[in-house]
Amino acid sequence: MAVLPLRRGVSAGILALAFGLVSLASAPGFRVDTGPLPERLGNAEFWALVEGFSEPGGYFQSDNLVSNEHTFQYVVPTLEKAARPGRVYLGVAPDQNFTYLLALKPQIAFIVDIQRGNLQTQLMHKALVELSLDRVDFVGRLFARSRSEGLTTFSTVDDIFLSYARTVSQGDIRTATLAEMIEHLTVTRGFRLAPEDITGIEDIYDQFVRFGPSITYSSSSSNLSAGRQGFGRSGRGRSNFPTYADLMRRHDGTGMPRSYLATEEQFRALKVMQERNLIVPVVGDFASEKALRAVGRYVRDHGATIGAFYTSNVEQYLFRNGVWRAFYTNLTGLPVDESSVIIRSVSPRDGYLGVPQGPDGRANVLDPMAALVRDFRAGRITSYFDVTSRVH
Repeated sequence: MAVLPLRRGVSAGILALAFGLVSLASAPGFRVDTGPLPERLGNAEFWALVEGFSEPGGYFQSDNLVSNEHTFQYVVPTLEKAARPGRVYLGVAPDQNFTYLLALKPQIAFIVDIQRGNLQTQLMHKALVELSLDRVDFVGRLFARSRSEGLTTFSTVDDIFLSYARTVSQGDIRTATLAEMIEHLTVTRGFRLAPEDITGIEDIYDQFVRFGPSITYSSSSSNLSAGRQGFGRSGRGRSNFPTYADLMRRHDGTGMPRSYLATEEQFRALKVMQERNLIVPVVGDFASEKALRAVGRYVRDHGATIGAFYTSNVEQYLFRNGVWRAFYTNLTGLPVDESSVIIRSVSPRDGYLGVPQGPDGRANVLDPMAALVRDFRAGRITSYFDVTSRVH
């Protein structure tokens, strides 16, 4: 794929340093150790998994910089009760995965998405989480805003976003933060980012800086070009999508906020996983023969089990594109047990028979993976309706 020109002020010195590191670094031999799941991954091992499991980026209709699922936290209480720490989390899309994996406490997590841009988004979040001292620092860096006075580690998530809503993004903070992120990823971590990945991280970060805490699923629809390497054509503009601030301030249906920014304890747990390189982004099509199968082999080789697989509503598009059988075939190869679940976003429009949870009529539900696999093998899955009507 074509390398896009670098834009919007990343300093030549930082880019020269990053690209120089790329040219000097030799590709590590790709070998996966067996045995128990690791307590941490070295930088070279982490990047070998990213590159070794990934495929060329594919197309999706929207950028997915933030979630559009109002009620994504509603399944968290059930996940927490059923959680078996030390397993493997598998997910798709951007940062809502952090909230789910914190509830499940996996030993390692893999985020698999067809878009190269999602890997770039994950790397941006990884750098910001690792560089930030606390939640207040993280939110300020994410939106290039000065730290709000009076906020502490004891501040509520409401206090944090209400305070930052009264601030504005600043160009000098944006430039410094972007340079720090790139240096952290390419020099401190030593990841061999391609030039288009650095450009992609810059583009994505600029959307967060431009729209601030009010960024939504559709905010970037008029700002990222359809031909960009990382993301495909953006989705349709919709006014009922929650903002990033809304998502972080939402609760689990019982009034308890569960997002990864809800408490300092949540954020620090996320920070530990990121610092140990235990959240691994992978570029992959659910229906292809590489990415999900590679993750499955890794989990089996370590004698582990998938605890949960967050698929959002990806299955809807797999049925629409006629490739759903390939996905469920891949699913049969994942090591699961009777407690393993799919976390899915569903709608009454597609056959969901339960009670809608959000203002858009959608709901987030859990589906036992082993039962789903048995039904697929028995020929009881033939349409997306068969999938969404399974849970109530």
